[in-house]
Amino acid sequence: MDSLPDLAAIEAMDETDPLRAFRSRFALPSGVIYLDGNSLGAASHEVFAEVRQAAMEEWGNGLIRSWNSAGWFHLPIELGDRIGRLIGAAEGQTVVTDSTSINIYKTLHAALAMRPDRNVIVAEGDSFPTDLYMAEGVASTRPGVTLRLEGRDAETIEELIDDSVAVVLINHVNYKNGELRDMAALTKRIQASGALVIWDLCHSAGALPVDLDGANADFAVGCSYKYLNGGPGAPAFIYAAHRHHQSIVQPLSGWWGHARPFAFERGFDGDAGIRRFLCGTQPILSLRALKGALSIWDDVDMNALRQKSIALSDLFIQLVEARCSQYGVVLDTTRNSEKRGSQVSFTHNNGYEIMQALIERGVIGDFRAPSTLRFGFTPLYVSYRDVWLAASVLEEILSSGSWRDQRFAVRSAVT
Repeated sequence: MDSLPDLAAIEAMDETDPLRAFRSRFALPSGVIYLDGNSLGAASHEVFAEVRQAAMEEWGNGLIRSWNSAGWFHLPIELGDRIGRLIGAAEGQTVVTDSTSINIYKTLHAALAMRPDRNVIVAEGDSFPTDLYMAEGVASTRPGVTLRLEGRDAETIEELIDDSVAVVLINHVNYKNGELRDMAALTKRIQASGALVIWDLCHSAGALPVDLDGANADFAVGCSYKYLNGGPGAPAFIYAAHRHHQSIVQPLSGWWGHARPFAFERGFDGDAGIRRFLCGTQPILSLRALKGALSIWDDVDMNALRQKSIALSDLFIQLVEARCSQYGVVLDTTRNSEKRGSQVSFTHNNGYEIMQALIERGVIGDFRAPSTLRFGFTPLYVSYRDVWLAASVLEEILSSGSWRDQRFAVRSAVT
């Protein structure tokens, strides 16, 4: 193994980091090393400014007039196009709305309706649970539809695909171990069988370059509160390729998805474009917070972001394995940086207690049952020094055994 860099070398890396100026745009608390942006991104000063403007001026003074004067009504499309730039989507194909779970429900139904002669949904057995729960729910509402899972019904997604498969729901980056799928290759394989694909971008949007149009994807969903830093519970998004817009039928036919919502017509006539995926009245304050968060991305070079992401996670793997392997910490993320998202996971039999001890020391990651210590690397505000210090604190906790204190074993509602 190469010799470990010392702190001086690490700080020199920060000095030459082309993204280092972005850190000052975030309201990071003093004394905290935040490695949980893959669960909830940090707040930016732009977010606070947008929320103040929307709440105090537009709502406070403009009142209902602000639907028009402040452009509230058009925010789902405006912000959808801004996210579209980050996920390789041309304008008019992405809309911000609802939650990821609801959007999975909508897109699965839409895909099944487009393949009426097929009755199988394929997903990953180790997918984020909400994907599986929603797939189960969709299948329960459509007689004859069944669910096949990678890791349960066959070893790989590819083995599960045949001419009975209508749609494949798949994560671009695995939420637990950070594995990155080859979007272009897998999309091509799925579509060659006649099936449609829905990509879950929750752990890749804002973390690395994504090219939905280039991969010829059919649909995608994702959240905006992780790497996009839109705030807790920020609205999610849906992407649908232009070629499918005339065929989309989704079950939540709310008035905002109507072609003429303020005509107040009795029957539903869905919008001809991506607005068809909207449902009810949108959460404007949350959308304005997201608008503030997305303003930062206008200045971000996504290739530089990816390069730093790889460098940060490579460094963390190197440091933790060299210093902590003797204490039972095992890498659960691929060493191949080209097949890794912007996170690193380790396992330990006492992962929960260790993570709680880290958090008390100001190093914030998260825990995923049954034994995963998960660390996210948001290149816009995580420094190389943060990584070096986080690995040092982890080593101290493990070597001293301080994580064994009983207070760290008390389970909170959110892990």
